[in-house]
Amino acid sequence: MTSRVLGLVRESVLAHVFGASAAMDAYNVAFRIPNLLRDLFAEGAMSAAFVPTFTKYLTTSGKDAAWRLGNNVVNALLIVTGFLVLLGIVFAEPLVGAFTAERFSQDPGQIPLTVQLARIMLPALTFIAIAAAFMGMLNSLHHYFIPALSPAMFNVVTIICAFALVPIMPAFGLEPITAIAIGTLLGGVAQLALQWPTLRREGFAYHPRVAWQDEGLRRILVLMGPGTIGLAATQVNVFVNTLLATGAGDGAVSWLNYAFRLMYLPIGLFGVSIATATLPTVARQHTVEDQQSVRSTIANGLSLMLMLNVPATVGLVILAVPIIQVIYERGAFTSADTLATAAALQFYAIGLLAYSVVRIVSPVFYALGRNRTPVIVSIITVLVNAGLNVMLVRAMGYRGLALGTSIAALFNAVTLLILLRRHIGGLEEKRIAGSLARIALASVAMGFTAYAVSYELEMWLPGGSLALQILRLGLTIGVSVVVLGTASWLLRIREFSEGLAVVTRRFGRRSR
Repeated sequence: MTSRVLGLVRESVLAHVFGASAAMDAYNVAFRIPNLLRDLFAEGAMSAAFVPTFTKYLTTSGKDAAWRLGNNVVNALLIVTGFLVLLGIVFAEPLVGAFTAERFSQDPGQIPLTVQLARIMLPALTFIAIAAAFMGMLNSLHHYFIPALSPAMFNVVTIICAFALVPIMPAFGLEPITAIAIGTLLGGVAQLALQWPTLRREGFAYHPRVAWQDEGLRRILVLMGPGTIGLAATQVNVFVNTLLATGAGDGAVSWLNYAFRLMYLPIGLFGVSIATATLPTVARQHTVEDQQSVRSTIANGLSLMLMLNVPATVGLVILAVPIIQVIYERGAFTSADTLATAAALQFYAIGLLAYSVVRIVSPVFYALGRNRTPVIVSIITVLVNAGLNVMLVRAMGYRGLALGTSIAALFNAVTLLILLRRHIGGLEEKRIAGSLARIALASVAMGFTAYAVSYELEMWLPGGSLALQILRLGLTIGVSVVVLGTASWLLRIREFSEGLAVVTRRFGRRSR
């Protein structure tokens, strides 16, 4: 939660300083290049291949063998990502050209600025890749707080650079947005540094050598090949969106980026968190061939995600405009930008559940040794997304890109669920379906309440000041959450009752 909230603060600061300007579009396009490589190669495929293998070594061979594997993986990442970074720096200009439409390059300074920003940020890939390996090791050892907090350091450093470096960039003959690229690079270093002390205390000692013949490392590298494709759907979809958005006019890239970041808050809070805890558990249960526990763990993760993300979806659709007003609308970010970003957010929110399902389910296939399945589904999803976006962008502009991405994510999630159910002999679907029906009813009640309360507060507390916006939004969310909790209690939603019991016990222990 700390990491995701700071992520919103970071986006709010960037919106205040740069708005949805051409400079911000250049940064967003440049950031896509290291971010795409990170998600495809480092955090996505590497985590999906590394965590099950590292967990198996811990379970069957002990810590010393697991540390040797971890050291090999870290050094392999240093070599491979270092090579990719060098290639990216050398070929930054054609890479940027691949990410942009012809209309984007009509401004003579836009492409050179984007290339410069990309070259500054590319080395962050190496730091973030190693940080992802550290996160996998710590998660396998049941450390979740520090690894989950490490991305917060990325946001903190970027915010500091926005205030400290932006004003002085022109003195060095650089565009102000260059400070944010520098913050991105330093944030990658901070993300790695935060996890190092905890890993050292667990017994990990780094050695600058790599045994390429190590069986575990070779298994990870083999899994990462199809793993890169299997987890590529979302990021390739974002690439397609970026290419099409750069031809949709100034601001479109930034509107989509701001909306996607906001939609990603509940995914990061709930979908990613649940997936992070689920993967090592499923890997351990599969290692000892406990299939019933595997089914139960996946079903529990999906049910808990529904309890958290169905209401979040309804809330983002109903309250898109006031949420964006409070978070973004100040400085260079105008009311027109708010309406444009809100429209993108509402269409992105349609796919929120699907994104979370994919986050949970896709890595499970790798833990179960079925790495080809998500590869095939991913390729089909990319084709579906590209076709949808090309059609919808003509009819709906940039909003069609958000809608097409959501539909493709739904296709990806449903297909993976069907195939996973077939492979493990069921997902306790009756329980999940019953929970979903009750959660949907409670969320609809919450949605009607949010709409009515927001409308009434606009009448009773008119005004555009930030304080009034926060007050109206806070009251609306507060009343809506009370209605959601009451409806969940009346409908006897299991996940709500269990969560409430955990919180009650936790506070009970602290009070005693």
